[in-house]
Amino acid sequence: MTRTVLVTGISRHIGARLASVLAADPAVSRVIGVDTVPPTSLTRDGGAQLNPLGRVEFVRVDLRSPDIAQVIAAADIDTVVHMSLMSGPAGSRPAMKEHNVIGTMQLLAACQRSETVRRVVVRSTTAVYGSSPTDPAVFTEDSEPVEVPHTGYGKDASEVEGYVRGYARRRPDVVTTTLRFANFIGPKVDSPLTRYFRAPLRPTVLGFDPRLQFVHEDDGVEVLRLAALDDHPGVFNVAGDGVLLLSQCLRRAGRFWVPVPAPAFRFLGEGARALGRMDFTPDQLALMSHGRVVDSGRLAEEFGWVPKFTTASAFDDFLQTRGAR
Repeated sequence: MTRTVLVTGISRHIGARLASVLAADPAVSRVIGVDTVPPTSLTRDGGAQLNPLGRVEFVRVDLRSPDIAQVIAAADIDTVVHMSLMSGPAGSRPAMKEHNVIGTMQLLAACQRSETVRRVVVRSTTAVYGSSPTDPAVFTEDSEPVEVPHTGYGKDASEVEGYVRGYARRRPDVVTTTLRFANFIGPKVDSPLTRYFRAPLRPTVLGFDPRLQFVHEDDGVEVLRLAALDDHPGVFNVAGDGVLLLSQCLRRAGRFWVPVPAPAFRFLGEGARALGRMDFTPDQLALMSHGRVVDSGRLAEEFGWVPKFTTASAFDDFLQTRGAR
């Protein structure tokens, strides 16, 4: 069976990797990547190389515009992998929300009108569960958040998942898969959390030592590939086995940390954001206080696959390849 796959958000690392992997698969006849800017990669001499994705076709489209419907219709897309949710504001918070929520609404509206789309895969996040001191020890896909995220990426992802559920009800003939990823980590992942672990001095929230989980970028790309190529309807948590306490992460990284009261942690995060170094929004502050752990048993049962990296080995690989140890 030939497949024509549309991947959104290919200017970002995970989206670009997924598009390249799908393009190399003989079962896939065509891969179209869309984003507002073309993908780039670094050459050996440190320069930027445009369009490094081989036979992946790049189309410049802003998901907030109705143009995405024309791309889907013109290319007879049968599989859509939505990867363009922003986890940190590249500009203002309203712009981030508009990109995440309005962009997803436009994409799903285009998929609903399409006569060719048969599978939709959405990258979501375990941030939809929130982080609070009264959380259960482990979240499953059926768990309701104790405190619904009211700001940031978690709130956007919750709204996006609501639109995905509505789309699935309106188009039961289309297989919809929602993957809730723990924090990505790996050699080339650039996120507020990886910047935090690379910083020479790391503040922690006084009195808290949260439990954290990670997904290695290799495992993230693989589970997205599996979801794009086969029918796996439903919602699935994706996290490496095991947990690490924040204190364990910091000891492994081998650098200093300073416990500070929560208001001071937020103040430092805002200062780092202003400098373009890190971005600790209120939902990030909650994670760094209370942590979050999810169960990925449903993923293993449905996909017949488990992540290659545990939480600990994924974090160690990040430290070794990024020189953060």
